[in-house]
Amino acid sequence: MKTLEQLRDTQTWVFDLDNTLYPASCGLMSEVSSRMTQFVAERLNLDREPALSEQKRMFREYGTTLRGLMNDHDVDPTHFMDYVHDVDYALVKPLPRLTNALRQLPGRKVIFTNASTSHAESVLRNLGIDDLFEGIFDVAAADYIPKPNPKPYEMITARHNIDPRHAVMLEDIAPNLQPAAEMGMTTVWVRYDIKADPYWAVPDGDADYIHHETEDLASWLETVLAAA
Repeated sequence: MKTLEQLRDTQTWVFDLDNTLYPASCGLMSEVSSRMTQFVAERLNLDREPALSEQKRMFREYGTTLRGLMNDHDVDPTHFMDYVHDVDYALVKPLPRLTNALRQLPGRKVIFTNASTSHAESVLRNLGIDDLFEGIFDVAAADYIPKPNPKPYEMITARHNIDPRHAVMLEDIAPNLQPAAEMGMTTVWVRYDIKADPYWAVPDGDADYIHHETEDLASWLETVLAAA
């Protein structure tokens, strides 16, 4: 595991988007999830409760609701993404400390998300940090194969010329860090809340693939910057 001092020499920072670069408490992903449930209800002609159960089943089995809808119900992914991301992005507010830390952070910065590029662009714009990222690797770029399948990790490193030995990945869903660690990346688990982490976000097994952990991304980045 690299120390905080060693992380200053990182060449590429790979950031997850949702609930990583902004707090889960803002409610944006709750709106997205609600839109997903509504989509499933309309598409499968279900009441809301059975639609929610089906949504959760697909998430558990396939890694994302979208992958399940594509596999089991032949859903067009672009239509699904447009529908579920028709949300109030004003919920996402600028975070001055985070913005300042990201601007000072040496190295390239890339977004790696199971969502769409348009969704990522909207979030980054509202945060006021859309000019800080070299690229966005979304689920379409991954051929709709979601994290933590190892394939998109291979794809993003190839597309963005990332050397895993000199890269850091930051993510709120701990199991999504395991393939990154296995490739040689340093990993950072950005937790929601120690008392409120949802079951899918917590580590599997002994979690030796988590190298650093924080509940405050801005504070952690400031610590890295100060460690030089």
